[in-house]
Amino acid sequence: MSAPTVIAAEAGCPFCKKVLDGSAEQLGVSGVYHFEPLNPVTPGHRLFIPAYHFEDVVDAYAVTATVFEWVGWWAAKRSEDFNLITSKGAEATQTIRHLHVHYIPRRSGDGLALPWTGQQRAVSSGNSGEGGE
Repeated sequence: MSAPTVIAAEAGCPFCKKVLDGSAEQLGVSGVYHFEPLNPVTPGHRLFIPAYHFEDVVDAYAVTATVFEWVGWWAAKRSEDFNLITSKGAEATQTIRHLHVHYIPRRSGDGLALPWTGQQRAVSSGNSGEGGE
């Protein structure tokens, strides 16, 4: 395995740590990594991050586009419906200040209701919908 592609790691950032300790998987030589979040909201939920430490989409427009491009490449190998979500700031539920994209596979009855869809959360599913980052 080659050395991780990290130019600027932020001390104390758990996502930078995953890149440096090898627990995140690199996509080719892209500088984009992925791993399962602490609390996946559906089976197959992944987080995709750049190896460079940028706080959010505003901090790095082009890097965000690159991360989304690689998520699309990765998702094309799967035959499932999914959501891609990124957040900027605490009020938008960003708990880790390292740019990341959630890949969330969707299945009928998965219990994850998104507020803009009109879906109702499945109370009996036991799924809180909180993904953690």
